[in-house]
Amino acid sequence: MALSEKIQEKIRKVEPYVPGEQPQRKVIKLNTNENPYPPAKGVEETLRKMEPDRLRLYPDPTANALVSELAERYGLRKDQVFVGVGSDDVLSMCFLTFFNSDLPILFPDITYSFYKVWAGLYRIPYECQPLDEEFHIRMEDYEKENGGIIFPNPNAPTSVGESLTMIEEILKKNQDSVVIIDEAYIDFADNTESAAALLERYENLLVVQTFSKSRAMAGMRIGFAMGNPELIRRLNDAKYSFNSYTMNLPSILCGVEAVKDQAYFEKRVNQIKETRAWAAEEFEKLGFTYPGLEANFLFVTHPEYQACEIFAQLKEHDIYVRYFPEGKLKDYLRITIGTREEMEALFDTLKKIMSKEN
Repeated sequence: MALSEKIQEKIRKVEPYVPGEQPQRKVIKLNTNENPYPPAKGVEETLRKMEPDRLRLYPDPTANALVSELAERYGLRKDQVFVGVGSDDVLSMCFLTFFNSDLPILFPDITYSFYKVWAGLYRIPYECQPLDEEFHIRMEDYEKENGGIIFPNPNAPTSVGESLTMIEEILKKNQDSVVIIDEAYIDFADNTESAAALLERYENLLVVQTFSKSRAMAGMRIGFAMGNPELIRRLNDAKYSFNSYTMNLPSILCGVEAVKDQAYFEKRVNQIKETRAWAAEEFEKLGFTYPGLEANFLFVTHPEYQACEIFAQLKEHDIYVRYFPEGKLKDYLRITIGTREEMEALFDTLKKIMSKEN
């Protein structure tokens, strides 16, 4: 039965974010930028030793153990760290908290597509700023009046990073707005520095990171923000008005163990970087190009083959990559860096597909 028009008029309508496919069978999954390796050993041990009786109690609403571990790891005070249920939860809370004026917020036209969704959900005006021909931000586009600024660095889905110098210039020229740098992929970058280095100098800066990529804990949903204590306090005010117990106990305890094991973290990140470098060379041999090399994925295009056709044929071989069919992205595929074995299977299949088409 269809809802009446009067009821329909009272319902908030939003164009939802479309996540990458999550096939429920064994495939080579290179479409959602997950880490191909398990999390740190301490995470596994914490889950194995956890007493089920603890789950009947509410978790610590402040997630103090995790906040403390993150503060120590990044050389901050606890009042400079906010944690949430994945960086999506943290970013959504940031939109709700800081983008609260009649002026439009600014972000790139090619970027994380959830930004438009949150802007629509919270009825925040926004303007998309076009990237240049090499997929870089044009600083002059962020020198106008605005209600806030947000962009990923490195960017998704392009894997292009912006310099710390450019970010500092944006901060200087927007001191009356909150500037959010979304650093989901920063740990994989070789030539892009974290904006966390600027936190002590700019009260309007907020840096957001995640455990989903480099710490291999997408299933645990842990994200965090670093910034001025007043910004963090405002985020917590919004969180406690929304849901006091946003982070579950296993995530808090396992998150602590993941941060503690820096050696394992560095080993796995370097392993992914090594595979990325090899994969980039293999793509080049096949005639593919890519604009950046700063994340745990590659954004590739080929002058002779349609991305949509490669995407479909890879899927027929149970290899899932990400294809964005609209606008400037329709000629590109975003391909997560998997294990060496997974990437070898990808290239074997690509060679067969390309030889058939020739």
